[in-house]
Amino acid sequence: MLPARVTRHTAAAVLLFALTIILTACSDSNRPPDTNAKARRVVVILADDLGYADVSTYFPNRIPTPNIDRIAHEGIVFTNGYATASICSPSRAGLLTGRYQQRFGFEYNAGGEARAYKQHLGLNVNELTAGNLLHEAGLRTAAIGKWHQGTQPEFYPTARGFDEFFGFLTGATAYVDPDVPGIINAKTPGAKIVPRSAYGPLGQVIRLPDYQVVDDSSLYLTEELTREALAFIDRNQDGPFFLYLAYNAPHAPFQVPQQYYDRFPDITSNTARVYAGMVSALDDGVGAVLGELDKLGLAQDTLVVFLSDNGCATYTGVCSCAPLRGGKFTYFEGGVRVPFLMRWPAGLPSGMVFDEPVSSLDILPTVLSAVGSELPTDRPYDGVDLAPYLRGERSTPHASLFWRSGVSIATRQGESKMWQSTAGAFSYLFDLSTDPNEATNLAASDPAEIATLLVGFKQWEQQMGTPAWNPRKATIPSCGVTFVLPY
Repeated sequence: MLPARVTRHTAAAVLLFALTIILTACSDSNRPPDTNAKARRVVVILADDLGYADVSTYFPNRIPTPNIDRIAHEGIVFTNGYATASICSPSRAGLLTGRYQQRFGFEYNAGGEARAYKQHLGLNVNELTAGNLLHEAGLRTAAIGKWHQGTQPEFYPTARGFDEFFGFLTGATAYVDPDVPGIINAKTPGAKIVPRSAYGPLGQVIRLPDYQVVDDSSLYLTEELTREALAFIDRNQDGPFFLYLAYNAPHAPFQVPQQYYDRFPDITSNTARVYAGMVSALDDGVGAVLGELDKLGLAQDTLVVFLSDNGCATYTGVCSCAPLRGGKFTYFEGGVRVPFLMRWPAGLPSGMVFDEPVSSLDILPTVLSAVGSELPTDRPYDGVDLAPYLRGERSTPHASLFWRSGVSIATRQGESKMWQSTAGAFSYLFDLSTDPNEATNLAASDPAEIATLLVGFKQWEQQMGTPAWNPRKATIPSCGVTFVLPY
C-alpha cells in the first residue's frame, strides 16, 4: 500500500526509491496524529554537503542509508525540501533563526577562518537562535559538531542559547590524523589532508562554555560527534532537551576508516569510495541516535528532523547529476533541494510523502510549536509551523521561495524556477513539474514568465537587508557547466 500523500502528485515524488519498501515497513502508517501532543525532546540532525542523491530514500542503488531511511519509513519524506542557501554558513543561519539570512546581512560564507576572526564575521548578535528560544522554553540545549556562525566569543554557541557545545567553530577541520593506521584518505580540490593541528587554533575541537580543547585526532570525528550526542541524550533523558547535531560529514577533507571503506568494494574510484564510506559512517551515527532514543523509551515524544545544509560539492567529482542537476554553490535544484525528513510518532503522521515545497526556515517554527512555545512577535519570521500542513489542515506552506547570493539570484514560485546572474552571465527558467532535472532552459522562449518571477523576487528583496560583508568568488564545475559564483 502507498504512503499517505497530502498534496498533488508531482514528478519529484517519482524520484523516491521503492516506495513500497517504505510502506511495508510502516504497519502504523494510517495512525492519526494526536493534534494535542507536545514533544518533550527535539533532535535536529544536519549533514554537511550531503546531496539529494546521496540518501537512498531519494535515489536507490547509489549509497545505502538504511538508518536515515528509517526516519522516512516512520515519519515524513519531503520531496521538495529546500535549504536557504547553496553554501554552508548562510544556510545554517537561516535554519537556526527561521528567517531569511538576507534580513540580517548573512548573505555570504563567514570565512575563510582568518578573515572571519579578524573582521568579526558571524551571526548577528541581535538574532535569536533555536538555542535561545528553546532554552527559554525550558529545554536543555546542546550544539554538537560544526558551528560556522562565527569564531569570536560573542558568536559562540554558548553565547547564542546553547547550554553546551562540543565541536569546531569553523567551516572544516580534519576528521582524523591522516597517518592513523586504517584511515583511507582521498584528495579533493581545495581540501587539505593534514592533521587537525595544521588547521590552526580555530580548527580544533573544543568544548564550551569553558573552551576546553579536547582534540584527539586519532579518533574519527564523525564517531566522536555521535558519542557526544548519545552522552547528551543519556544524561538528559529525564527532562526536555534540544539537540542540534551538526555533522561535518561528508564535507571535505575526504577521510574514512577502513571499516566503512570496505562496505563499497564495487566502487572503483578511491575518492568516490571514501565518500560513500563517509556517508555510511554518518548513517551509522543517525542509527545510533535513533537506537538510543528507542533504548531509553524516548522515541514516541521526540521530534527528529534530518536534512543537509546544501547540496553535494560537485567540484569534488563524487556527486550524481541525477535525479537533480547541479550542486553546492549553484541554484540548480541539486544545490538547494536537499534530503529532508521528519519523525514524531506522537504528533505527526507516519509513512507520508509530502510534495509541497518546504524550507529549512520551517524547522524552528515547527519545533517551537511542537514543544508548546511560540515565535517572538518583535520581528518577521519566514518559516512556518509545518504540522497543520502535514495533518491536512492546510495545503501550501510556501507559494514562493527565494535565494540570493549577490548577483546570483533564484526563486521558485509554484512549479516555475528561475536562476540567473544579475550581471548577465546566465539566465535559466525551468518547469519543475515536468523537468525536475532542469534539462530544458525555457528562459529564451518564455521571457514573460521570467518577468513575472522577477516581480515576485523584487517584492521579496525589498524586505531584505544588504550584505554585512563582501563575498569571495569560486569557479565551480557543475554537471557539465562551469560557473564563477559569489559565496
